[in-house]
Amino acid sequence: MSKLSVKGFELYYEEHGRGEPLVLVPGFGTGLWIWYRQVPAFAERFRTIVFDPRGVARSKASDEPFTMRDLAEDLAALLEELKVERAHVLGASFGGFVAQEFALAHPERTRSLILCCTSYGGPGHVPPAPETLAAIASTKGLNTAERVRENLLLAFSPRFVAEQPAEVERVVSLRAESDVPEHAYLRQLQAAVAFDAAARVGGISAPTLVITGDADAIVPHQNSLNLAAAIPGATLKIIGGGSHAFFIEQADEFNRAVVEFIGQ
Repeated sequence: MSKLSVKGFELYYEEHGRGEPLVLVPGFGTGLWIWYRQVPAFAERFRTIVFDPRGVARSKASDEPFTMRDLAEDLAALLEELKVERAHVLGASFGGFVAQEFALAHPERTRSLILCCTSYGGPGHVPPAPETLAAIASTKGLNTAERVRENLLLAFSPRFVAEQPAEVERVVSLRAESDVPEHAYLRQLQAAVAFDAAARVGGISAPTLVITGDADAIVPHQNSLNLAAAIPGATLKIIGGGSHAFFIEQADEFNRAVVEFIGQ
C-alpha cells in the first residue's frame, strides 16, 4: 500500500502476488475496490497492480481538467515507479479507454491488452438507453448509499440482484467507502465524452482480448464487437447473460478467460 507523487497529486496503489505484471484499470467513478473478485485470483499467478485513479478515493487531486491520455500517462508513471518495463494491461469500461490510450502511446510497454465492456468512443459509440445515460451523468447525491445503490443496479443483471442481494450490498458498501468528489466525477465524465479512438485503434499492436457480456445495459455489447473488429488480430469473447459488472457476477468465468488469454 503506497502512494506515488504524480503531477501535483498522490496516486494510491497496491501490489499483490508475484509473476508477470498485470495492471487493472478501474471504470468510471470507481477505484481499486472494483477488482475485489479479481485480485485474489490473479495474485496467484501475476504481480497484480491496482490503483485509485487521480481524484478518486485515496488518490486526492485538485479540480483540474484531464484527458484520457493524461490518465494513461499516470499509469505509465506508476509502472515506471515500480520498475515495470512491460505489463499486461486490463481496463474495464472507462478504464478500457485509458488502457487503449496507454497501448497506443506505449506499445513497447504493453505486453497484452484486455478490454472489458468498453468501446473506442466517438460518434461510433453505441449509447445506452437515454434514462440510463442520464442517471450516470447526474451528480445528485453522488456519494450517498441510495445513489450508489441505484447506479450499481444499472450495472448488474436483474437476476443477480434478486439472487445475490448480500453480494450487491457488499459492492454498495465498497463503493460507499471510496469517496468520489463531484469535481473528479465530472472531470472523468468530460474526458469520457471527449474520448474518440475509432480512427486510431487499428494501430494497437499488442495481443488484445475484447471481452463483454451480452446483457450490458451501460455499454451495449455491440461496442465490443465494433472494437474487436477494429483492432488487428483481436480476440473477442462474449459472456452470455453478462451485465456491465460481469467481472463481478461471473467472476470465475471472467478470471479464467483472462488467465487463459495471457497464458497464450
